[in-house]
Amino acid sequence: MPFRDHRSSRLFRSKVASEERPVLNSLPYRVLLFALILSAMGVVSCVVRAQEKVKLPGEDWVQLFNGDDLSGWTKVGNESWTVEDGLIHGKGLTKDYGYLETAKDYKDFQLSLRFKCVGDGNSGVFFHSEFKPGTADVTQGMQFEIDCKMMHHTAGVYAEDGRQWVAWPAPENEGVVRMGDWNDYLLEVDGNRYRSRLNGVPMLDFTDPKPSSFDGKIALQLHAGGLGNMEFKDIWIRDLSHR
Repeated sequence: MPFRDHRSSRLFRSKVASEERPVLNSLPYRVLLFALILSAMGVVSCVVRAQEKVKLPGEDWVQLFNGDDLSGWTKVGNESWTVEDGLIHGKGLTKDYGYLETAKDYKDFQLSLRFKCVGDGNSGVFFHSEFKPGTADVTQGMQFEIDCKMMHHTAGVYAEDGRQWVAWPAPENEGVVRMGDWNDYLLEVDGNRYRSRLNGVPMLDFTDPKPSSFDGKIALQLHAGGLGNMEFKDIWIRDLSHR
C-alpha cells in the first residue's frame, strides 16, 4: 500500500477541519452543548443537595445550651438560674420548686448532658412537661431522676400524673452516680419507651404501659426545700419526633 506523502496528509487534515468548523459553530450545536452543560450542572446540584440532606448518625445533634446565656430557655418559678463559666447553675432560693424549660416542645428525642450535684438537693430532667401559667405547678410530664445520694434512683423515671415512681435502676447500679463530680447523662424517649444511661452504664429501659403525656417541654428541675444546687453543661438534643 503506497504511503501518503506529508503534503497530502496536511491537505487532508486541513480539509477535514474546514468541514468540521461550520458544524461546531452552528447554532443547533451550540444550543445542544449549552443544554448538556446545564444538565450536568443540575445533576451535580442534586447530588450536593442529597449529600446535605443525608446526615450520618450523630451529625443531626443540636446544641440546646450555647454556653453563654439562657437563650432558648425559660425560667419557671422563683429559683435562681444563671450562666457561670460556660455552665448553667441552678440554685434554690425559696422552699418551692423551680424549673428551667426549653422554648420548644419535644415529642421523641435523645438528650445528652452533663450534671454535677454541688449540694444535697434533688433534681431531674423533665419531659413532655407543662406548667400551670404563672406558677411552677406541673400539670403534666415525666422525670428522669437526678439525686447524687445513694439509693435515690438517679436515672429512674418518676411520673407527675399521680403514679409517682414507675421504674428505677437495678440496686447494683445505684452507685454509678458521682457526688460532687461531673456525670454524663444520656436519655432517650421514643413513644412510651424510656431509656437512660449514666456514666456509660445502661440504667433503664422501660416501656410505660400507661403513658399520660406524649409531647411538651424539656425542663431542668430544682426540687422543693431550698437545697437545690446543681450545675449543667454540654446539653445536646437529637429530635426524633414525627409530627
